[in-house]
Amino acid sequence: MTESEAIQARHSVRKYLDKPIEAEKIETIQKCIDLCNRETGVHFQLVSNEPKAFRNGVDWPKYGKFEGVNNYIAIIAPKGNDGSVIAGYYGEKLVLLIQTLGMNTCWVGGTFKKVREVYTIGTGEELKCVISIGYGATQGVQHPQKKTFTDVAQAQEPVPEWFKNGVEAALLAPTAVNQQKFRFILHDGNRVEAIAKFSLIGYSHLDLGIAKYHFEVGAGNNFTWK
Repeated sequence: MTESEAIQARHSVRKYLDKPIEAEKIETIQKCIDLCNRETGVHFQLVSNEPKAFRNGVDWPKYGKFEGVNNYIAIIAPKGNDGSVIAGYYGEKLVLLIQTLGMNTCWVGGTFKKVREVYTIGTGEELKCVISIGYGATQGVQHPQKKTFTDVAQAQEPVPEWFKNGVEAALLAPTAVNQQKFRFILHDGNRVEAIAKFSLIGYSHLDLGIAKYHFEVGAGNNFTWK
Protein backbone atom coordinates (compact mmCIF):
# COMPACT_ATOMS: atom_id res chain seq x y z
CA MET A 1 0.00 0.00 0.00
CA THR A 2 1.35 3.43 -0.96
CA GLU A 3 0.90 6.60 1.08
CA SER A 4 -1.69 7.81 -1.44
CA GLU A 5 -3.62 4.57 -0.98
CA ALA A 6 -3.26 4.90 2.80
CA ILE A 7 -4.83 8.38 2.65
CA GLN A 8 -7.87 6.87 0.94
CA ALA A 9 -8.06 3.87 3.29
CA ARG A 10 -7.40 5.65 6.59
CA HIS A 11 -10.37 6.43 8.82
CA SER A 12 -10.40 7.19 12.52
CA VAL A 13 -10.96 4.02 14.56
CA ARG A 14 -11.92 4.04 18.25
CA LYS A 15 -12.60 0.35 18.94
CA TYR A 16 -9.73 -2.14 18.77
CA LEU A 17 -9.42 -5.91 18.89
CA ASP A 18 -7.59 -7.70 21.68
CA LYS A 19 -4.77 -8.54 19.32
CA PRO A 20 -1.11 -7.76 20.05
CA ILE A 21 0.97 -5.82 17.56
CA GLU A 22 3.69 -7.98 16.06
CA ALA A 23 7.27 -7.25 17.18
CA GLU A 24 8.44 -6.48 13.64
CA LYS A 25 5.69 -3.88 13.20
CA ILE A 26 6.55 -2.27 16.54
CA GLU A 27 10.18 -2.13 15.35
CA THR A 28 9.16 -0.47 12.06
CA ILE A 29 7.08 2.17 13.88
CA GLN A 30 9.88 2.80 16.40
CA LYS A 31 12.44 3.28 13.63
CA CYS A 32 10.22 5.91 12.01
CA ILE A 33 9.73 7.65 15.37
CA ASP A 34 13.48 7.64 15.97
CA LEU A 35 14.08 9.18 12.54
CA CYS A 36 11.47 11.91 13.13
CA ASN A 37 12.94 12.70 16.53
CA ARG A 38 16.49 12.91 15.19
CA GLU A 39 15.71 15.10 12.20
CA THR A 40 13.13 17.46 13.73
CA GLY A 41 12.26 19.15 17.00
CA VAL A 42 9.71 16.53 18.04
CA HIS A 43 10.03 14.05 20.90
CA PHE A 44 7.48 11.38 19.97
CA GLN A 45 7.33 8.29 22.18
CA LEU A 46 5.73 4.91 21.53
CA VAL A 47 3.79 3.53 24.50
CA SER A 48 3.00 -0.18 24.33
CA ASN A 49 0.77 -2.38 26.50
CA GLU A 50 -0.56 0.55 28.53
CA PRO A 51 -4.36 0.37 29.06
CA LYS A 52 -4.80 3.11 31.68
CA ALA A 53 -5.02 6.10 29.33
CA PHE A 54 -8.23 4.83 27.73
CA ARG A 55 -9.64 2.62 30.48
CA ASN A 56 -12.60 4.92 31.10
CA GLY A 57 -12.69 6.79 27.82
CA VAL A 58 -15.21 9.57 27.37
CA ASP A 59 -18.17 8.59 25.20
CA TRP A 60 -18.81 11.27 22.56
CA PRO A 61 -22.22 10.49 21.03
CA LYS A 62 -21.15 11.69 17.58
CA TYR A 63 -17.79 9.93 17.52
CA GLY A 64 -18.05 6.96 19.90
CA LYS A 65 -16.17 5.63 22.89
CA PHE A 66 -12.62 4.31 22.77
CA GLU A 67 -12.35 0.60 23.49
CA GLY A 68 -9.43 -1.79 23.56
CA VAL A 69 -6.68 0.82 23.28
CA ASN A 70 -3.43 -0.51 24.75
CA ASN A 71 -0.90 1.13 22.43
CA TYR A 72 -0.43 4.73 21.43
CA ILE A 73 2.11 7.34 20.40
CA ALA A 74 2.60 10.30 22.73
CA ILE A 75 2.90 13.33 20.43
CA ILE A 76 5.35 15.51 22.34
CA ALA A 77 6.83 18.57 20.62
CA PRO A 78 7.99 22.13 21.35
CA LYS A 79 5.39 24.38 22.92
CA GLY A 80 3.54 26.86 20.71
CA ASN A 81 1.92 26.93 17.30
CA ASP A 82 5.06 26.09 15.32
CA GLY A 83 5.54 23.00 17.49
CA SER A 84 1.94 22.00 16.85
CA VAL A 85 2.36 22.24 13.07
CA ILE A 86 5.48 20.07 13.08
CA ALA A 87 3.80 17.60 15.46
CA GLY A 88 0.83 17.26 13.14
CA TYR A 89 3.03 16.86 10.06
CA TYR A 90 5.24 14.09 11.44
CA GLY A 91 2.43 12.50 13.41
CA GLU A 92 0.47 12.01 10.20
CA LYS A 93 3.57 10.54 8.56
CA LEU A 94 3.37 7.87 11.27
CA VAL A 95 -0.39 7.45 10.88
CA LEU A 96 -0.02 6.67 7.18
CA LEU A 97 2.88 4.31 7.85
CA ILE A 98 0.76 2.42 10.38
CA GLN A 99 -2.08 2.20 7.84
CA THR A 100 0.30 0.64 5.32
CA LEU A 101 1.17 -1.96 7.98
CA GLY A 102 -2.46 -3.07 8.09
CA MET A 103 -3.41 -1.37 11.35
CA ASN A 104 -5.62 1.50 12.41
CA THR A 105 -5.22 4.76 14.31
CA CYS A 106 -7.01 7.77 15.72
CA TRP A 107 -5.76 11.23 16.68
CA VAL A 108 -6.92 11.91 20.25
CA GLY A 109 -6.94 15.37 21.79
CA GLY A 110 -8.65 15.38 25.17
CA THR A 111 -10.57 12.13 25.71
CA PHE A 112 -7.80 10.18 27.44
CA LYS A 113 -6.04 10.11 30.80
CA LYS A 114 -2.48 11.41 30.92
CA VAL A 115 -0.31 8.62 32.33
CA ARG A 116 2.79 10.70 32.86
CA GLU A 117 5.07 7.92 34.08
CA VAL A 118 5.11 6.23 30.67
CA TYR A 119 6.59 9.11 28.68
CA THR A 120 9.00 12.00 29.22
CA ILE A 121 8.31 15.67 28.54
CA GLY A 122 11.43 17.81 28.31
CA THR A 123 11.96 21.49 29.01
CA GLY A 124 10.09 23.63 26.50
CA GLU A 125 7.96 20.69 25.35
CA GLU A 126 4.33 19.72 25.80
CA LEU A 127 2.09 16.76 25.11
CA LYS A 128 0.03 17.87 22.11
CA CYS A 129 -2.15 14.74 21.92
CA VAL A 130 -1.80 11.00 21.39
CA ILE A 131 -2.40 8.65 18.47
CA SER A 132 -4.08 5.35 19.32
CA ILE A 133 -2.74 2.29 17.48
CA GLY A 134 -4.04 -1.22 16.97
CA TYR A 135 -6.13 -3.58 14.92
CA GLY A 136 -9.53 -2.00 14.53
CA ALA A 137 -12.76 -3.84 15.23
CA THR A 138 -13.80 -2.10 12.00
CA GLN A 139 -11.95 -0.04 9.41
CA GLY A 140 -13.90 3.09 10.35
CA VAL A 141 -15.96 5.26 8.02
CA GLN A 142 -15.25 8.36 6.00
CA HIS A 143 -16.80 11.49 7.49
CA PRO A 144 -18.82 13.50 4.96
CA GLN A 145 -16.63 16.25 3.55
CA LYS A 146 -17.87 19.54 4.92
CA LYS A 147 -15.77 21.67 2.59
CA THR A 148 -14.78 21.78 -1.06
CA PHE A 149 -11.71 22.86 -3.00
CA THR A 150 -12.85 26.50 -3.15
CA ASP A 151 -13.47 26.56 0.62
CA VAL A 152 -9.87 25.74 1.50
CA ALA A 153 -7.78 26.77 -1.52
CA GLN A 154 -6.92 29.86 -3.55
CA ALA A 155 -5.25 29.83 -6.96
CA GLN A 156 -5.50 31.69 -10.26
CA GLU A 157 -6.77 29.87 -13.32
CA PRO A 158 -5.64 27.66 -14.86
CA VAL A 159 -5.09 25.71 -11.63
CA PRO A 160 -2.31 23.09 -11.98
CA GLU A 161 -3.44 19.51 -11.62
CA TRP A 162 -0.83 18.85 -8.93
CA PHE A 163 -2.28 21.66 -6.79
CA LYS A 164 -5.78 20.23 -7.15
CA ASN A 165 -4.48 16.80 -6.18
CA GLY A 166 -2.71 18.22 -3.15
CA VAL A 167 -5.83 20.03 -1.93
CA GLU A 168 -8.01 16.96 -2.47
CA ALA A 169 -5.58 14.91 -0.37
CA ALA A 170 -5.62 17.61 2.33
CA LEU A 171 -9.43 17.48 2.41
CA LEU A 172 -9.10 13.82 3.46
CA ALA A 173 -6.85 14.71 6.40
CA PRO A 174 -8.20 14.08 9.91
CA THR A 175 -8.92 17.31 11.79
CA ALA A 176 -10.42 18.06 15.20
CA VAL A 177 -14.21 17.46 14.97
CA ASN A 178 -13.74 17.56 11.18
CA GLN A 179 -13.35 21.36 11.29
CA GLN A 180 -10.83 21.67 8.38
CA LYS A 181 -9.57 25.07 9.51
CA PHE A 182 -6.78 25.39 6.94
CA ARG A 183 -6.14 27.13 3.66
CA PHE A 184 -3.68 26.54 0.81
CA ILE A 185 -2.71 29.45 -1.45
CA LEU A 186 -0.78 29.06 -4.72
CA HIS A 187 1.77 31.82 -5.40
CA ASP A 188 4.06 32.48 -8.37
CA GLY A 189 3.57 29.23 -10.23
CA ASN A 190 4.68 26.62 -7.71
CA ARG A 191 5.07 28.23 -4.28
CA VAL A 192 2.36 27.16 -1.83
CA GLU A 193 1.42 28.92 1.39
CA ALA A 194 -0.42 26.95 4.10
CA ILE A 195 -2.39 28.87 6.73
CA ALA A 196 -4.15 27.80 9.91
CA LYS A 197 -7.45 29.59 10.41
CA PHE A 198 -8.91 30.58 13.79
CA SER A 199 -10.73 27.86 15.69
CA LEU A 200 -12.76 28.16 18.89
CA ILE A 201 -11.93 24.60 19.89
CA GLY A 202 -8.21 24.86 19.11
CA TYR A 203 -5.98 22.30 17.37
CA SER A 204 -5.98 24.26 14.09
CA HIS A 205 -2.16 24.39 13.93
CA LEU A 206 -1.87 20.68 14.67
CA ASP A 207 -4.51 20.09 11.99
CA LEU A 208 -2.55 22.27 9.56
CA GLY A 209 0.51 20.07 9.99
CA ILE A 210 -1.58 16.98 9.26
CA ALA A 211 -3.11 18.61 6.18
CA LYS A 212 0.32 19.75 4.95
CA TYR A 213 1.59 16.18 4.96
CA HIS A 214 -1.44 15.05 2.99
CA PHE A 215 -0.94 17.92 0.55
CA GLU A 216 2.67 16.88 -0.07
CA VAL A 217 1.65 13.29 -0.77
CA GLY A 218 -1.03 14.43 -3.20
CA ALA A 219 0.97 17.17 -4.94
CA GLY A 220 4.26 15.30 -5.27
CA ASN A 221 7.52 17.11 -5.98
CA ASN A 222 5.91 19.91 -7.97
CA PHE A 223 6.09 22.78 -5.50
CA THR A 224 7.94 24.47 -2.63
CA TRP A 225 6.48 25.80 0.60
CA LYS A 226 6.29 29.58 0.96
